[in-house]
Amino acid sequence: MELTQNEKRLLAALAKEKEADALHLAQMLDATPEAVVQWALLGKDRGLADVRRKVTKKLEYTDEGRNYLEKGLPETQVLNAIGNDTTLFSLQELAAFKIGFGQLRKKGLITVTKGIVTKNVGATTAEDEAALKNPQPGEQRTQELVKRGLVKEIETIRNILSITDEGTLMVDAGLDLREEIGTLTREQIISGAWRDANLRKYRVDKLPRVVYCGKSHPYQRLIEGMRQIFLEMGFTEIHGGLVQSSFWNFDALFQPQDHPAREMQDTFYLKECMELPGCWESVKAMHENGGDTTSTGWGGVWKKEKAEQCVLRTHTTSLSIQHLAAHPEPPVKAFCIDRVYRREAIDPTHTPEFEQLEGIVMDKGVGFTHLLGFLKEFYQGMGFEGVRFRPGYFPYTEPSVEPEVWVDGLGWVEMGGAGIFRQEVTAPFGIRYPVLAWGLGVSRVAMLRLGLKDLRLLYRSDINWIRKSPVYRPERPKSGGEV
Repeated sequence: MELTQNEKRLLAALAKEKEADALHLAQMLDATPEAVVQWALLGKDRGLADVRRKVTKKLEYTDEGRNYLEKGLPETQVLNAIGNDTTLFSLQELAAFKIGFGQLRKKGLITVTKGIVTKNVGATTAEDEAALKNPQPGEQRTQELVKRGLVKEIETIRNILSITDEGTLMVDAGLDLREEIGTLTREQIISGAWRDANLRKYRVDKLPRVVYCGKSHPYQRLIEGMRQIFLEMGFTEIHGGLVQSSFWNFDALFQPQDHPAREMQDTFYLKECMELPGCWESVKAMHENGGDTTSTGWGGVWKKEKAEQCVLRTHTTSLSIQHLAAHPEPPVKAFCIDRVYRREAIDPTHTPEFEQLEGIVMDKGVGFTHLLGFLKEFYQGMGFEGVRFRPGYFPYTEPSVEPEVWVDGLGWVEMGGAGIFRQEVTAPFGIRYPVLAWGLGVSRVAMLRLGLKDLRLLYRSDINWIRKSPVYRPERPKSGGEV
């Protein structure tokens, strides 16, 4: 059985000690404890040594715990301050009130009636104080002190190494403890001294240890690739808040206030409200009667309070329309890659939060063919050579289109929606030129590019998947011309 020099040295030391701590053996062998354990594990694989982990726990006070050890727990301080007709207002002046009062209420030791605080019968914190003075591992009250950050558990791990009977027999048979030579010098070769040297033996059939390089998450790399494509096409990236008013999320996009997508089952509504911008009356007129356009609007009564409700944005189009409202004159080329939220049940193809890629182009003379060109450029840049389009319907674009890409084994896969903003969307903000717009599902592109069948894998901390994913991105295929 071939052993390394370090394994031999460890066995020789263990033959004398029989059983010893890794730290002690490391000092004997002039090595680190980690190296000694590694040698022992190699010996364990051969049945020559054994490694046993011994875990010990001890408790230590935190700074806050030491302070309460001297002054008493906050609940004790507050309880001691309660007398006859003690008011809640007077207790609030105590430094320990915020924590102590909550603990007393939690433990059912006090009653508050019309602002007067009284102790309940038998109210005492003696057992808690005793636990603080003498904490015991595993005891329930001690665990509560740990949760409160007053006491902390310190875990110490010791590796106890020992030699087996087979290892002892090998030591008794004799070990060559001469220093091994791993690299020959020029002088040793010329002089022939290498013939008498104790050369280190190498196993060519043993695989080396796998070394994993640092890398960013595959999903993040793919998002960065998307961002780079639009930046190369001359687009400007825009950003905005996760919380939007219903006005920008729905009304500004000419989505009626009774649209099913605005109901609670599709949207996360918040209790807060947001003040409307100065242009809200133009949007109101557009919804009710079409304003100054040829549209007849949706009719009915448009409610300002409904538009003021805050939501977690359901799409990044809310950022696009705000950007257009702030920049009504051409040219405008902007995109956004950010997270949106919808009330979806979690399954392999749906999550309540996901990333969306939004883009807009507004300029003189742009038309539907330009929109198709931008989309084709993007998808071919993402590695999908086959791209086609079919008519679609969306509430705020006309004409509308749904891009599809060809995926081997799946066929044509729909990837998002696009179109030209309707006059009902642009007119209230004084926009006089066509606006090309699209919204694409980033996660759908990611699933196809990364070969995933479960969308949830994009958001899990699976280190093995990250390690196995390649760090390179294939060169983007040429689109066949400038757009």
